[in-house]
Amino acid sequence: MEKIVIIPTYNEKDNVESIIRAVFDLQSGFHVLIIDDGSPDGTAAIVKQLQQEFPNRLFLEERKGKLGLGTAYIHGFRWCIEKGYDFIFEMDADFSHNPIDLNRLYDACKTGGADVAIGSRYTQGGAVANWPWGRIFLSKGASYYTRMILWMPVKDPTAGFVCYKREVLETINLDEISFVGYAFQIEMKFAAWKLHFKIAEVPITFVDRKLGVSKMNKGIVKEGILGVLNLRWQSIFKNYRSRMKSSGVSRISTVTTADMMSSK
Repeated sequence: MEKIVIIPTYNEKDNVESIIRAVFDLQSGFHVLIIDDGSPDGTAAIVKQLQQEFPNRLFLEERKGKLGLGTAYIHGFRWCIEKGYDFIFEMDADFSHNPIDLNRLYDACKTGGADVAIGSRYTQGGAVANWPWGRIFLSKGASYYTRMILWMPVKDPTAGFVCYKREVLETINLDEISFVGYAFQIEMKFAAWKLHFKIAEVPITFVDRKLGVSKMNKGIVKEGILGVLNLRWQSIFKNYRSRMKSSGVSRISTVTTADMMSSK
């Protein structure tokens, strides 16, 4: 068991079967873990049916109620660490992230020298498709704002398409990750950077969902704005290193895809 993709779901009946099949169609050895937050539309029931077709490759963790993206991923991280996976991925269920790009993120961590690989919209070669200008402005503004406040050299800090090496998730004190919405993505990258893990940004094209309803709302935007300021303040006091594992890491803070290619 080497690599697994965590996909959180809430009311994703229109997408969940297609995204699962798309990952398995890669024939690259990925397993899939669905974390479903009690979807009233029957998302979990669809996954349970598919488990009969994909035994020992497709897993489901059901939670009662909509508990937030961050807690879903942390639940999944702990599950995957316990099961012994070495490369643990985050991906949305709505095809905003192209499953084909999983292989590129994997390569960045497996052979490219990265500890964390981010599917990045805003690094050179990255793009977004089918987004209204207002959402592009908001997303790019959030990325710039985050970099300005945190001094973290990641061009797409809010990205949700990520590969983590097992060591990173074992080293980060997941109990200290406090955000539950999209600010969770910023906090995880910030924690990895503070612990001196290598972060690579792999260019992707992010495509707006075609089916289902976006989970973006004003509360998520507010958490992002205030959360970044909070992170900056808390970083003075917060210890992101897990008490469960001591890691003598000493690495460059970030590495780009271009850096990895030029070093070969």
